[in-house]
Amino acid sequence: MKNIFLILLASTVFASCKTSVYNVKNENNSEFKSVVIDTLFQDKISIRAILFDVNKVWFAADKGRFGFFNLDNNQKFESKIIKDSLKLEFRSNAKTKKHIFILNVGNPALLYQISKDGKETKLVYQENHEKVFYDSMQFWNDREGIAIGDPIADCLNIIITRDGGNSWNKAPSAKLPKVIDGEAAFAASNTNIVIKGNNTWIVSGGKKSRVFYSSDKGNTWTVYDTPIVQGKSMTGIFTADFYDAQNGFVTGGDYEVRNQNFSNKAITTDGGKTWNLIAENQGFGYASCVQYVPESNGKGLVTVGFSGIYYSSDSGNSWKQLSTDSSLNTIRFIDNHTVIAAGQNKMIRINFK
Repeated sequence: MKNIFLILLASTVFASCKTSVYNVKNENNSEFKSVVIDTLFQDKISIRAILFDVNKVWFAADKGRFGFFNLDNNQKFESKIIKDSLKLEFRSNAKTKKHIFILNVGNPALLYQISKDGKETKLVYQENHEKVFYDSMQFWNDREGIAIGDPIADCLNIIITRDGGNSWNKAPSAKLPKVIDGEAAFAASNTNIVIKGNNTWIVSGGKKSRVFYSSDKGNTWTVYDTPIVQGKSMTGIFTADFYDAQNGFVTGGDYEVRNQNFSNKAITTDGGKTWNLIAENQGFGYASCVQYVPESNGKGLVTVGFSGIYYSSDSGNSWKQLSTDSSLNTIRFIDNHTVIAAGQNKMIRINFK
């Protein structure tokens, strides 16, 4: 959504490799576990999209910047795309075996293909429209990928590639479900799209908050309602994840009432057809990203957002706060006990298991 997260960054730019250790407490104040947080780098930067590629954590950021942090040598590579006088903000990234892709928000939409060393960039898609605003991008495989954006007409704005990202084409509006007036998506953490095999889920928010599902890589779609808070422009689902084809979790909330911790978490066990609210009046408020813990049988979940970093070991029924850090926007797992997180002015590594 266009008017979200216009945050002024006012901190000092500096590099750091500091390590912090936190004691995690459960709700009964008994010690739960210690969490070690390493700061990989700090800078005056806003990051909402990260991904892993072998030993690199790629990031897409504001001011036309993208790059990666090399986990082997602890070195950061950063580059900048300059196009005319545009203030580019990249909030989506994705990868294939050969390339990295980044996509900006706003008009014009610019989708770049990047070499794995980060030194070569190629514009592979451009869209000019006053309403264009892309929120998320993912690939099904090395040939097929999808990006979604806010509605330009009466449906979500969807583009698809079938040739490894070399060319992108709009999904015909006649084949897409209609949206409700005021329904769109949030470019909060590049988690509006979730892919498991050929299964694809897209989440919306605003005046209506729903789940769009495709079983055939974007050729046909079905829409399911959710009980997540909705009805205002800044309410709804901001992020989603699926552990497998059946078990999923959505969260978000009300960005204007960020401590509201009810009607902001829901689970499905039938592939997204039905959703049930969970942990009402418990745990975190507004959240920008959720991820399942790998190899947890769908029990482990981690979220970041206004309330800090929260962890659940029982599929979202109860939550424990790992950190009060409210500056993080997005997270991804390296393994079943290590997370990379990024947000306002930094990227960190969290060892919490």
